Amino acid sequence: MGMDRMLLVDKPKGLTSSRVVERIRRKFKVKAGHTGTLDPLATGLLVVLTGKRTKDASSFLKLDKGYEVKAILGVETDTFDSEGTVVRRNNNEVTRQELEEVLGGFHGDIWQTPPPFSAKKIDGRRAYQLARMGISLDMPANKVSIYSLELREFQFPYFTLTCDVSSGFYVRSLAHDIGQKLGVGATVVEVRRTRVGSYRVEQARDLDELLGCG
Repeated sequence: MGMDRMLLVDKPKGLTSSRVVERIRRKFKVKAGHTGTLDPLATGLLVVLTGKRTKDASSFLKLDKGYEVKAILGVETDTFDSEGTVVRRNNNEVTRQELEEVLGGFHGDIWQTPPPFSAKKIDGRRAYQLARMGISLDMPANKVSIYSLELREFQFPYFTLTCDVSSGFYVRSLAHDIGQKLGVGATVVEVRRTRVGSYRVEQARDLDELLGCG
Protein backbone atom coordinates (compact mmCIF):
# COMPACT_ATOMS: atom_id res chain seq x y z
CA MET A 1 0.00 0.00 0.00
CA GLY A 2 1.25 3.50 -0.86
CA MET A 3 2.20 5.62 2.13
CA ASP A 4 0.18 8.77 1.44
CA ARG A 5 -3.42 7.74 0.93
CA MET A 6 -7.04 8.37 1.76
CA LEU A 7 -8.80 5.18 2.86
CA LEU A 8 -12.58 4.86 2.95
CA VAL A 9 -13.35 2.31 5.65
CA ASP A 10 -16.72 0.78 6.50
CA LYS A 11 -16.27 0.76 10.28
CA PRO A 12 -17.60 -2.32 12.04
CA LYS A 13 -19.79 -2.05 15.14
CA GLY A 14 -18.05 -2.28 18.50
CA LEU A 15 -14.70 -0.71 17.57
CA THR A 16 -13.69 2.85 18.42
CA SER A 17 -12.52 4.99 15.51
CA SER A 18 -9.10 5.23 17.19
CA ARG A 19 -8.84 1.43 17.29
CA VAL A 20 -9.57 1.25 13.54
CA VAL A 21 -6.77 3.76 12.88
CA GLU A 22 -4.41 1.86 15.20
CA ARG A 23 -5.02 -1.40 13.32
CA ILE A 24 -4.31 0.29 9.97
CA ARG A 25 -1.21 1.96 11.40
CA ARG A 26 0.17 -1.32 12.72
CA LYS A 27 -0.70 -3.37 9.63
CA PHE A 28 0.85 -1.00 7.09
CA LYS A 29 3.44 0.64 9.39
CA VAL A 30 2.32 4.13 8.38
CA LYS A 31 1.32 7.30 10.16
CA ALA A 32 -2.50 7.41 10.12
CA GLY A 33 -5.45 9.38 11.48
CA HIS A 34 -9.21 9.61 10.99
CA THR A 35 -11.09 12.74 9.93
CA GLY A 36 -14.09 12.59 12.25
CA THR A 37 -14.93 10.03 14.91
CA LEU A 38 -17.77 7.52 14.94
CA ASP A 39 -19.15 6.09 18.20
CA PRO A 40 -18.25 2.43 18.90
CA LEU A 41 -21.97 1.60 18.40
CA ALA A 42 -21.94 3.20 14.94
CA THR A 43 -21.01 1.61 11.63
CA GLY A 44 -20.31 3.13 8.24
CA LEU A 45 -18.00 5.55 6.55
CA LEU A 46 -14.78 6.44 8.36
CA VAL A 47 -12.27 8.44 6.31
CA VAL A 48 -8.69 7.52 7.29
CA LEU A 49 -5.65 9.41 6.01
CA THR A 50 -2.13 7.97 5.96
CA GLY A 51 1.37 9.40 5.60
CA LYS A 52 1.54 12.97 4.34
CA ARG A 53 -2.22 12.98 3.69
CA THR A 54 -2.79 13.19 7.49
CA LYS A 55 -2.05 16.93 7.14
CA ASP A 56 -5.31 17.25 5.16
CA ALA A 57 -7.49 16.07 8.06
CA SER A 58 -8.86 19.51 8.94
CA SER A 59 -10.33 19.95 5.43
CA PHE A 60 -12.63 16.96 6.08
CA LEU A 61 -13.95 18.11 9.47
CA LYS A 62 -16.34 20.71 8.06
CA LEU A 63 -17.89 18.43 5.42
CA ASP A 64 -21.61 17.61 5.55
CA LYS A 65 -22.54 14.12 6.70
CA GLY A 66 -25.29 11.61 5.94
CA TYR A 67 -26.66 9.12 8.48
CA GLU A 68 -29.20 6.37 8.88
CA VAL A 69 -30.35 6.04 12.48
CA LYS A 70 -32.66 3.59 14.23
CA ALA A 71 -34.08 4.61 17.61
CA ILE A 72 -36.51 3.32 20.20
CA LEU A 73 -39.23 5.43 21.82
CA GLY A 74 -40.05 5.24 25.52
CA VAL A 75 -36.47 4.70 26.71
CA GLU A 76 -33.87 7.26 27.81
CA THR A 77 -30.26 6.47 28.66
CA ASP A 78 -27.38 8.52 30.05
CA THR A 79 -25.46 8.18 26.76
CA PHE A 80 -28.47 8.77 24.43
CA ASP A 81 -27.81 5.31 22.93
CA SER A 82 -28.61 1.71 23.85
CA GLU A 83 -25.15 1.08 25.33
CA GLY A 84 -25.83 3.47 28.21
CA THR A 85 -27.66 3.03 31.50
CA VAL A 86 -31.45 3.40 31.30
CA VAL A 87 -32.50 6.46 33.31
CA ARG A 88 -36.17 6.68 32.34
CA ARG A 89 -38.92 4.60 30.72
CA ASN A 90 -42.33 5.59 29.41
CA ASN A 91 -44.99 3.21 28.08
CA ASN A 92 -47.18 5.80 26.34
CA GLU A 93 -47.77 4.91 22.71
CA VAL A 94 -46.83 7.34 19.94
CA THR A 95 -48.53 7.37 16.53
CA ARG A 96 -46.76 7.83 13.22
CA GLN A 97 -48.60 11.13 12.75
CA GLU A 98 -47.37 12.44 16.13
CA LEU A 99 -43.81 11.47 15.25
CA GLU A 100 -44.00 13.07 11.80
CA GLU A 101 -45.38 16.30 13.30
CA VAL A 102 -42.40 16.50 15.66
CA LEU A 103 -39.94 15.68 12.87
CA GLY A 104 -41.36 18.64 10.92
CA GLY A 105 -39.77 20.94 13.49
CA PHE A 106 -36.29 19.59 12.84
CA HIS A 107 -35.07 21.34 9.72
CA GLY A 108 -32.65 24.11 8.82
CA ASP A 109 -30.52 25.67 11.54
CA ILE A 110 -31.16 24.36 15.06
CA TRP A 111 -29.44 24.62 18.44
CA GLN A 112 -28.26 21.22 19.64
CA THR A 113 -26.70 20.13 22.92
CA PRO A 114 -24.10 17.34 22.46
CA PRO A 115 -24.61 14.10 24.43
CA PRO A 116 -22.84 14.05 27.83
CA PHE A 117 -20.91 10.97 26.66
CA SER A 118 -19.28 12.45 23.55
CA ALA A 119 -15.80 13.14 22.20
CA LYS A 120 -16.35 16.90 22.51
CA LYS A 121 -13.62 18.59 24.55
CA ILE A 122 -14.52 20.49 27.72
CA ASP A 123 -11.56 22.29 29.31
CA GLY A 124 -9.16 20.04 27.41
CA ARG A 125 -10.80 16.76 28.49
CA ARG A 126 -13.14 14.60 26.43
CA ALA A 127 -16.72 14.91 27.67
CA TYR A 128 -17.10 11.12 27.97
CA GLN A 129 -14.02 10.95 30.25
CA LEU A 130 -15.57 13.50 32.62
CA ALA A 131 -19.00 11.84 32.42
CA ARG A 132 -17.51 8.45 33.33
CA MET A 133 -15.90 10.07 36.39
CA GLY A 134 -19.38 11.14 37.49
CA ILE A 135 -18.74 14.82 36.82
CA SER A 136 -21.99 16.49 35.74
CA LEU A 137 -21.50 18.53 32.61
CA ASP A 138 -23.18 21.69 31.44
CA MET A 139 -22.73 21.07 27.73
CA PRO A 140 -22.92 24.24 25.62
CA ALA A 141 -25.38 24.11 22.72
CA ASN A 142 -24.05 24.35 19.16
CA LYS A 143 -25.73 25.73 16.06
CA VAL A 144 -26.00 22.92 13.49
CA SER A 145 -28.00 22.39 10.30
CA ILE A 146 -30.39 19.71 9.08
CA TYR A 147 -30.63 19.70 5.27
CA SER A 148 -32.99 16.74 4.99
CA LEU A 149 -34.72 14.41 7.43
CA GLU A 150 -36.88 11.51 6.35
CA LEU A 151 -38.82 8.91 8.31
CA ARG A 152 -38.02 5.61 6.58
CA GLU A 153 -39.68 3.12 8.92
CA PHE A 154 -42.01 3.27 11.88
CA GLN A 155 -43.09 0.26 13.88
CA PHE A 156 -43.72 1.40 17.42
CA PRO A 157 -41.60 1.69 19.50
CA TYR A 158 -38.91 1.70 16.77
CA PHE A 159 -38.35 4.27 14.05
CA THR A 160 -35.65 4.72 11.40
CA LEU A 161 -34.56 8.06 9.96
CA THR A 162 -32.20 9.15 7.23
CA CYS A 163 -30.68 12.61 7.48
CA ASP A 164 -28.20 14.93 5.78
CA VAL A 165 -26.64 17.28 8.30
CA SER A 166 -23.81 19.73 8.89
CA SER A 167 -20.52 18.90 10.58
CA GLY A 168 -20.68 18.88 14.37
CA PHE A 169 -24.13 17.24 14.35
CA TYR A 170 -24.92 14.46 16.85
CA VAL A 171 -27.56 11.96 15.76
CA ARG A 172 -27.79 10.72 19.36
CA SER A 173 -28.86 14.23 20.40
CA LEU A 174 -31.37 14.31 17.53
CA ALA A 175 -33.05 11.11 18.75
CA HIS A 176 -32.98 12.34 22.35
CA ASP A 177 -34.53 15.70 21.39
CA ILE A 178 -37.26 13.98 19.33
CA GLY A 179 -38.07 11.84 22.38
CA GLN A 180 -38.23 14.95 24.58
CA LYS A 181 -40.64 16.70 22.19
CA LEU A 182 -42.88 13.62 22.17
CA GLY A 183 -42.75 13.47 25.98
CA VAL A 184 -41.75 9.79 26.06
CA GLY A 185 -37.99 9.83 25.54
CA ALA A 186 -35.98 8.09 22.82
CA THR A 187 -32.57 6.52 22.46
CA VAL A 188 -30.44 5.41 19.53
CA VAL A 189 -30.18 1.68 18.78
CA GLU A 190 -28.17 1.77 15.53
CA VAL A 191 -26.31 4.46 13.57
CA ARG A 192 -24.76 4.15 10.14
CA ARG A 193 -22.82 7.00 8.53
CA THR A 194 -23.59 6.84 4.82
CA ARG A 195 -21.76 9.91 3.57
CA VAL A 196 -18.95 12.38 4.32
CA GLY A 197 -19.04 15.24 1.80
CA SER A 198 -19.02 13.59 -1.65
CA TYR A 199 -17.64 10.29 -0.32
CA ARG A 200 -20.19 7.52 0.18
CA VAL A 201 -20.14 4.32 2.23
CA GLU A 202 -20.70 2.32 -0.98
CA GLN A 203 -17.13 3.30 -1.94
CA ALA A 204 -15.72 2.07 1.39
CA ARG A 205 -14.00 -1.21 2.09
CA ASP A 206 -14.73 -3.55 4.97
CA LEU A 207 -11.97 -3.22 7.61
CA ASP A 208 -11.03 -6.91 7.64
CA GLU A 209 -10.87 -6.94 3.84
CA LEU A 210 -8.64 -3.85 3.91
CA LEU A 211 -6.35 -5.45 6.46
CA GLY A 212 -6.26 -8.72 4.50
CA CYS A 213 -7.99 -10.65 7.29
CA GLY A 214 -11.12 -11.54 5.35
